[in-house]
Amino acid sequence: MPELPEVETVRLGLSNLIIGKTICDVKYDWAKSFPNDANQVTSFVLGSSITAVDRRAKLLLINLSSKYTLAVHLKMTGQLVYDDIKADLRYGAGHPSDSLVHGLPDKTTRVTFSFKSGSKLYFNDMRKFGWVKLLPTVEVDDMEFVKKLGPEPLTSQFDIAALGSTLQKRPKTSIKAALLDQSVVAGLGNIYVDEALHMAKIHPLRAVASLSARERALLCSSIETVIQKGLDSGGSSSKNYVNAQGQKGSYLTFARVYGRGSEPCEVDGTAISKIKVAGRGTHICTTCQVLAPANSTIATTRRMK
Repeated sequence: MPELPEVETVRLGLSNLIIGKTICDVKYDWAKSFPNDANQVTSFVLGSSITAVDRRAKLLLINLSSKYTLAVHLKMTGQLVYDDIKADLRYGAGHPSDSLVHGLPDKTTRVTFSFKSGSKLYFNDMRKFGWVKLLPTVEVDDMEFVKKLGPEPLTSQFDIAALGSTLQKRPKTSIKAALLDQSVVAGLGNIYVDEALHMAKIHPLRAVASLSARERALLCSSIETVIQKGLDSGGSSSKNYVNAQGQKGSYLTFARVYGRGSEPCEVDGTAISKIKVAGRGTHICTTCQVLAPANSTIATTRRMK
């Protein structure tokens, strides 16, 4: 699933591409991907211009001049890709050769937004778990998903005190399971949790209550560092993720542990192990990240083949 850096990279790209454009048509082939009333779409989407592209955690918010918002959740395999057809860039210099745009729309395209300019915005989703929901902009903060969000990294909301405050609500939970909870830290997912825990030298099965003040401070700093590195790299290139122009990110090229099972740890050379924590494949260095015996019963691990 795209995480904060990937979704923010898409937001930044869309902000440069679609703000000010007017939507003249919407087509979709899967009702669950676009679960909206046809009359509301006609009244509040068609003929409306895009005024801003915002984000809350992993949720993209495309604000319209009609005072309505298209809330987009990419879930596991969702993509938002812009194609400037009118400018004859489809096969020209406007899109790099590795861009997904050249093959769109395809069988994964669930929703197509057409703009008056002739360009299009495609919502692709191979697994069909993502969605684009229309709602009044004033109701965005009342969405259940949004109301439960914890502090977001790289903002004034997030610091050592804020992280400690949200973590203390789950003292017996493993630190990885806690960090995957969007009410603890908004926007984190499997990749960046593994990366932050390795950087902070904390085993993912450690109980939240077992972390010292120094470890919490290191974890806070590590979360900010890996998120910023992800942004600087244009997100990860894991599976289906692409940016707003259909290109893959490069974060996994620089990953410390994620996706590097059996490769040497860059810190001490120990082979990176892959275990399961909170139902998720988890990458660790058993030398850098030691699990104290007292915490070994918090959750079970098993070597993944």
